[in-house]
Amino acid sequence: MTEKFELPFYWNDYEDIAMGLYEKFGDEFGEDRIYRIRFTDLLEWVLELPNFKGKREDCNEGHLEMIQSKWVYEWRDNQN
Repeated sequence: MTEKFELPFYWNDYEDIAMGLYEKFGDEFGEDRIYRIRFTDLLEWVLELPNFKGKREDCNEGHLEMIQSKWVYEWRDNQN
């Protein structure tokens, strides 16, 4: 229900994407596993996030690398 009130985000909104991925996968993916994700899988997961409005053709390796890094930081921030 709250999704319609959230702002859309795009490829350069790395922190928003990382938070979305952490919400989706939680602690299922730790730091080592996040860095071993294939970019083809990561691309699909990002495209499936609610309110993500980026286009597949606007993605590049640099975006995916930054998303991985931010996802690791998000995971670390949520560890006790």
